[in-house]
Amino acid sequence: MTPFVAWCGRQFNLASIVLSVALVAGAADREARAEAVTAAAPRTSAIHVELDQAKIIKLPEKTATLVVGNPLIADVAVQSGGLVVVTGKGYGSTNVIALDRTGTVLMERSVVVGGPVGPIVQVYRGVERETYSCTPKCERRITLGDSANYFTATIGQSGVRDNQAVAAGARR
Repeated sequence: MTPFVAWCGRQFNLASIVLSVALVAGAADREARAEAVTAAAPRTSAIHVELDQAKIIKLPEKTATLVVGNPLIADVAVQSGGLVVVTGKGYGSTNVIALDRTGTVLMERSVVVGGPVGPIVQVYRGVERETYSCTPKCERRITLGDSANYFTATIGQSGVRDNQAVAAGARR
């Protein structure tokens, strides 16, 4: 028969009280370890990348695993020499975490992807949007958020041009 404890007019099974206290203590211990790991991981400034642009960062020594929070916002490509190319894929923010072989966090940095800067012109026709890069002559530039017809037509023209360039290079 398990002993019961009376508290505030209620009866509790002593075993369930001990288990509850152990669970709370275990959770506190896990939180303390997680905070210690996070505190040990160097936090530096955010990596700011423009949409469709790349930035190079240096990984900490002994990085074994690289985690990207949301690869639809930013993508990474590991290069030799401990370098990583971070490419802006979509607007927003995410994070990049570098881990060693034991799972210790070596680095955690935010990645913020913003819109293009420079001589960009956006033309609105009602709710339809077209983007042009004016450097110095205005040319079509597809950007997330452009109207579907404009986006599709521009990407199609780029694809045709790329295929023609590949075919011309193969003939040489």
